[in-house]
Amino acid sequence: MTRQSRKRAALITATAVLTAATATIGVSVASADSKSAKPSKKEIAALFDGWNKALQTGDPEKVTNRYADDAVLLPTVSNKIRTNHAEIEDYFHHFLENKPVGTKTKTIINVLDNNSAIDTGSYYFILTDPKTGEKRRVDARYTYEYEKRNGKWKIVNHHSSAMPEG
Repeated sequence: MTRQSRKRAALITATAVLTAATATIGVSVASADSKSAKPSKKEIAALFDGWNKALQTGDPEKVTNRYADDAVLLPTVSNKIRTNHAEIEDYFHHFLENKPVGTKTKTIINVLDNNSAIDTGSYYFILTDPKTGEKRRVDARYTYEYEKRNGKWKIVNHHSSAMPEG
């Protein structure tokens, strides 16, 4: 092997080692970024606040837009299981007539991974009768399952039911 060949071989080897090291560092940084992208429990808890604010608008479409197109809603004040956008919007059209205001009383959040989380617990709604203006409190338990889709958190499953003991 000539001196020129040895230099060339050394240069190729050095380039290969440098490329491998750069790739390894890149993978490590990407892994660290993926781990840091996992949402906090506070971030997941804030999704309810956004949903509750959407209720305050009185616009069923704004509330429904917080749900994935294939979401399932097991609502508090209806026996019908809602499995598509139109059915979910129909539920909120009627529910919003009562001017609901929700307040969480107990929250348990499980962040499953970077793109999914579950928020479960208990809450109550103050509902206002549209005819009489009379207010009533409805205590309920809830579960929201969230998935991040196209960069936005969406509700994929929402179960809410009145407390069985009143």
